[in-house]
Amino acid sequence: MVLSSEERLREKLRKIEALYAGAATAGEKTAAGAAAERIRRQFETISRTEQAEEFKFSITDPWSRQLFIALCRRYGMKPFRYPRMHRQTVMVRAPASFVHVTLWPEFEELSRALTSHLNDITKKIIREEVHEATQDADEISEPRQLR
Repeated sequence: MVLSSEERLREKLRKIEALYAGAATAGEKTAAGAAAERIRRQFETISRTEQAEEFKFSITDPWSRQLFIALCRRYGMKPFRYPRMHRQTVMVRAPASFVHVTLWPEFEELSRALTSHLNDITKKIIREEVHEATQDADEISEPRQLR
């Protein structure tokens, strides 16, 4: 069976989540919703013993920001912004250990995988529909200044 690039991405995202959920067996690592549920339980357990702190994240890329907000909501957090904050700012209240050990590292890995996938798709479409050369512009010497 040949997986499409989208199916491979989905599988990679599931594996990343399973890693942060602490999946012990191969079966647990492939269970789609089980990893998210384990992480939600981790968040609830830590929240009962550790004081929640307010964290401010500045995520300029709209796709990554959307991913981060969805990840927070998935685990039971309520991302927010105060009035007059930039759209790229996302605030969240959570225990520091959960943010540092699970939420942010998992987000970074998921974001890298998603960004890489989007970059590959974009390059492919540009190569096929616009022009095959997708590398950066050439760098040339600056012209001499006339006096």
